Amino acid sequence: MIFATLEHILTHISFSIISIVIPTHLMTLVYEIVGLCDSSEKGMIATFLCITGLLVTRWIYSGHVPLSDLYESLMFLSWSFSLIHIVPYFRNYKSYFSTITAPSAILTQGFATSGLLTKMHQSAILVPALQSRWLMMHVSMMLLSYAALLCGSLLSITLLVITFKRNMDVIGKTKNFLMSAFSFDETQYLNVPLTNYHRYQLTQRLDHWSYRVIGLGFTLLTIGILSGAVWANEAWGSYWNWDPKETWAFITWTVFAIYLHTRTNKNLQGANSAIVASMGFLIIWICYFGVNLLGRGLHSYGSFTLNT
Repeated sequence: MIFATLEHILTHISFSIISIVIPTHLMTLVYEIVGLCDSSEKGMIATFLCITGLLVTRWIYSGHVPLSDLYESLMFLSWSFSLIHIVPYFRNYKSYFSTITAPSAILTQGFATSGLLTKMHQSAILVPALQSRWLMMHVSMMLLSYAALLCGSLLSITLLVITFKRNMDVIGKTKNFLMSAFSFDETQYLNVPLTNYHRYQLTQRLDHWSYRVIGLGFTLLTIGILSGAVWANEAWGSYWNWDPKETWAFITWTVFAIYLHTRTNKNLQGANSAIVASMGFLIIWICYFGVNLLGRGLHSYGSFTLNT
């Protein structure tokens, strides 16, 4: 009872903190106030510690690693987003993840604590298939990979938005060129080269960081799939069964393998590879969440039904 109460308190504390962090961070983007920026970073650290305490508490009173159902996996995914957020902070890197990781953490945690998954809030005895030492290895690697791949994909989507806006600006300037040709005002174009330079720098950094984060996520995904294959052989007598979850995990792996392959060709870097990563964003959600809606297959214990 004490542990359940503690878990409930930590859940609401972490959700409340991150709800404050998001508007605070948005204010720092507009006004660039150093104090607010530091406060938002410390808020994410506090959120990370609360979710860590929540998961540890649930682990202690349930007797197994809290990765057995959709509720627990969503909380771990929220923890993963918080982890990705604070790592650059402690390494003194300029983070491009803040605008992505904080909303991602609050959305996953918000859904996990919503009324839709009420039946999963109470820890239950593991089904026989999950009573294995491979549970922590496989599921944690898969969820960490999902978090990294989602963050990298969102960076690529941001890159595409900026590139699209830049192209639209170029088209607009081309249309207005003839109209302004005979009434040229040199102050009109004074800041254009500088603006384009900063925009170019931003897209290059987004491209660089999305590649690094997706590379990390792809490595974790590979480890997760391989460990899952070994576990499947022990539990079901076969390394691969083309279960819906396994099939979509393979599709996810293939999409990001294609992304990494496009990065080896300089002509395909930037917007072209970002399109592949953007497709991967949708594929990940189908693999992680969409397949659970089916409630079929060997991974059906991760499914849920909407409470009415």
